[in-house]
Amino acid sequence: MSKIKNIQARQILDSRGNPTIEVDVITKNNILGRASIPSGASKGKNEAFELRDCNKEFFFGKGVLKAIKNVNNIIAPELIGKSILDQIYIDKLMLELDGTNNKKRLGANAILAISIATAKAAANELKIPLYKYIGGIYSYLLPTPLINIINGGRHSNAPIAFQEFMIVPIKANSFLEALQMGHKVFYQLKYILNKKGLSTSVGDEGGFSPNLNSIEDVLDNILEAIHMANYEPYDQIGIAIDCASSEFYSNNQYDYSKFSKKIEDSKKSREDHVKYLSYLIKKYPIISIEDGMDQNDWEGWKLLTNEIGNQIQLVGDDLFVTQLNKLKKGIEKKVANSILIKLNQVGTLTETIETINAAKKNKYRNIISHRSGDTEDFFIADLSVGFNIEQIKTGSICRSERTSKYNQLLRIENTLGKYSCYSGWNFI
Repeated sequence: MSKIKNIQARQILDSRGNPTIEVDVITKNNILGRASIPSGASKGKNEAFELRDCNKEFFFGKGVLKAIKNVNNIIAPELIGKSILDQIYIDKLMLELDGTNNKKRLGANAILAISIATAKAAANELKIPLYKYIGGIYSYLLPTPLINIINGGRHSNAPIAFQEFMIVPIKANSFLEALQMGHKVFYQLKYILNKKGLSTSVGDEGGFSPNLNSIEDVLDNILEAIHMANYEPYDQIGIAIDCASSEFYSNNQYDYSKFSKKIEDSKKSREDHVKYLSYLIKKYPIISIEDGMDQNDWEGWKLLTNEIGNQIQLVGDDLFVTQLNKLKKGIEKKVANSILIKLNQVGTLTETIETINAAKKNKYRNIISHRSGDTEDFFIADLSVGFNIEQIKTGSICRSERTSKYNQLLRIENTLGKYSCYSGWNFI
């Protein structure tokens, strides 16, 4: 049983060029596990604490030297000599060292980097694939990708209130075929936007950021791209949207004009906002809505769930922030029917797995997710297969921090061969 010999942290850059933390965990057999931590632009208020230096003279305050110091000087001395295979013990020990409810002392970014690097080192020590180490011998399901193709909200400069517009390859026979379908629609959309003289520059997650007129204008262009790619909406490809409603909710109203100055994008009551989302799913092949209501608008979430929760997937991201107590509250109140899983919202692999298992037990769908500021680390690809998660969000099919996850899933599918299974879609 190999033990931890050394833990070393450093500062690197994420996909937005901002600092983030990377950690190496090295065993006594000189086996390495390395992890780097992403960061979100649109964050839930209850996410675990991301420790930054706040020194405006150093990377405009976004440095992570404090988190690195905590790894090297506080956490590492406690973990050196511990078994690399005792993931739960290591995670719990770090939580005890931190001693706060939201990891504010040591930083969730510092703790999570060690947690993931430990799992990687253990898999390498045992010489088995990471997804097998995480999930066991029955890990075989390739997730359906929710492929980002247009960015709005905080993820771009486009005047669109909703943050993400995604396509979902439903009727694919493999993950490879699903990516090919997404690729075809993505480049048909690029052709359409070019033809209309609109920008095809991409946002933080790789989707286009065109100056379109409204939410429905975005959806019309996506629908046109699906048809041009010779796919059938609903039957072969669906649409998923992330409203990120907390970003434009204030004073008990949903203020679309915060991101768009269009006349039709005005302030809406929660009832009108729910009616609008209900209208959209009738008009367009929308099969999933994420963060349809504000993270604290539980009354609004109940209205939305009652209105369309039996028709489409309703995903809680800011609502649940991958935390077990938040998910339990949602289950008790019977709101949403799915949860977005982001490791850095909670801060350890063990806590993430507890939330995944609770969601499964209560028939809530899990969607593994990246962050808008990400790295080349493809851990979430292995995590999705390890626990047979039905869906994954990792952005568009461009930018290497996005495609690194897709490429790992392609490798896993190739390795599994005839034993792999593509998730597809069977919500209704």
